[in-house]
Amino acid sequence: MAATSATSFSVGSTASAGPKVGFTQSKAFSVKLNPKKYLTSFSGLKAANSVSCESQSSFLGSESTLALKQGYNSKARKCGERSYCHVQPQASYKVAILGASGGIGQPLALLIKMSPLVSALNLYDIANVKGVAADLSHCNTPSQVSDFTGESELAACLRDADVVVIPAGVPRKPGMTRDDLFNINANIVKNLVGAVADNCPDAFIHIISNPVNSTVPIAAEVLKQKGVYDPKKLFGVTTLDVVRANTFVAQKKNLKLIDVDVPVVGGHAGITILPLLSKAKPSVTLTDEEVQELTVRIQNAGTEVVEAKAGAGSATLSMAYAAARFVESSLRALDGDTDVYECSYIQSEVTELPFFASRIKLGKDGVEAVITSELHGLTEYEQKALEALKAELKASIEKGVAFVQKQPVTA
Repeated sequence: MAATSATSFSVGSTASAGPKVGFTQSKAFSVKLNPKKYLTSFSGLKAANSVSCESQSSFLGSESTLALKQGYNSKARKCGERSYCHVQPQASYKVAILGASGGIGQPLALLIKMSPLVSALNLYDIANVKGVAADLSHCNTPSQVSDFTGESELAACLRDADVVVIPAGVPRKPGMTRDDLFNINANIVKNLVGAVADNCPDAFIHIISNPVNSTVPIAAEVLKQKGVYDPKKLFGVTTLDVVRANTFVAQKKNLKLIDVDVPVVGGHAGITILPLLSKAKPSVTLTDEEVQELTVRIQNAGTEVVEAKAGAGSATLSMAYAAARFVESSLRALDGDTDVYECSYIQSEVTELPFFASRIKLGKDGVEAVITSELHGLTEYEQKALEALKAELKASIEKGVAFVQKQPVTA
């Protein structure tokens, strides 16, 4: 199941942005809900005070949209023959993006700016972030955009944040493995997470900086040393692996993309990425050759993009899309949606490894449940792949832990 959501909205220029933004406009959001149609994703592009809710969300699968439809049909019926009702969204969450002027950070900031649940969007980087913030601030969506440049402004960026997203770091280049990124990005993540611990220790922390298999354990060790570690609120963003798996399976089997949902477990690099094709919904029939072909392509999709860009960058746009989906899921969970599921790399007891990517249920306090059933009844191919990935993932985790233990953070 993909992430389900609360209502999504197109926001007009006269919409109230919620209590934290402080806009003076008084006209409330208006949502036209047709009970015969599904709710749509927030577009943020149409300057109108009311919008129709139509078709499926680009972030959601069919099961999720069905759950949404069932949840809101009762409200729509109460509105009588007019078949619409007014719903007041709560744009009340502060999101901070650390690394906002980079290749992932910029499109990610744009996508998060479109969320009706965000009242404040804080953008941080070591340079060039002021222009990004000015550009985004012209978009007529509720969140107020603020820019923060350099270490001296990092604390102000993070203060009272509900969700912190960290895409900061250097991108992959041709011939560079994820492990090659370690020495540079490990120190970046260590310092940024230390600042998170000092200024917003209760925030959901989304780690995008590669290699995620190591940077999430690094973040955990920093938070432990700071005395504020909550494993339920630390996430390695592996949503891109799910997005790719869904896309490739749909293309391979000529399926409607919105209907496809493939769980991806393990880690977020090479063979540690394990798509469970036997657990795909809807169920698909694949030959052994197709399973191997799809698995390898999903595992190497990042390299596919790096090579296609020929030195001009890595998978920035698809990563931004996937990260925005995970942020939106987190915000919906914080806002009280009780049916939000995503795959994420977290502290785990599912295997003997201390960190492992699984499907999780998100709630107001972070990870509410880990869905372990998907690791039951694996095919022989999947079981062998699961055992094969463990050694590499274990080494990556230990490398991250050792990095922080050798260079303790300042208390």
